Amino acid sequence: MKKILIDTDVILDFFFDRKPYADDSTIILSLCEHGRITGFVTPVIISNIYYLLRRTAKHEKVIEKIKQLLTITHVLKMDRFVIEKALNSGFKDFEDALQNYAAMNYGEIEVIVTRNVKDYKKSEIGVLTPETFVKSFTD
Repeated sequence: MKKILIDTDVILDFFFDRKPYADDSTIILSLCEHGRITGFVTPVIISNIYYLLRRTAKHEKVIEKIKQLLTITHVLKMDRFVIEKALNSGFKDFEDALQNYAAMNYGEIEVIVTRNVKDYKKSEIGVLTPETFVKSFTD
């Protein structure tokens, strides 16, 4: 089964129903829900989602959405090793470096799915947009 890291932007596209991106995000999360792929997030992704959803919804509603997300995804660990790798990497965006090295440290993530592919130029893991991932998965 394909194991993927789902970046913050993909999940926010789903929650905020951002067109035209929400369609692919919905398919990806549905694939996770139905056990056709294994989706992973990181603690940083969860924190970002909380922060951004909280701008438009009450705490209780946001917590419920995150709990639902956690029923269909797994959370990668982040520790000192991941942080130090990210700090010493050539990534321009520290947050993306954290995601990347959490995925690498896990050792089984096959692809990072994000709309910000250029931010992961230094990744040793494959990086695909949600659109490209959905097309490659369904072909």
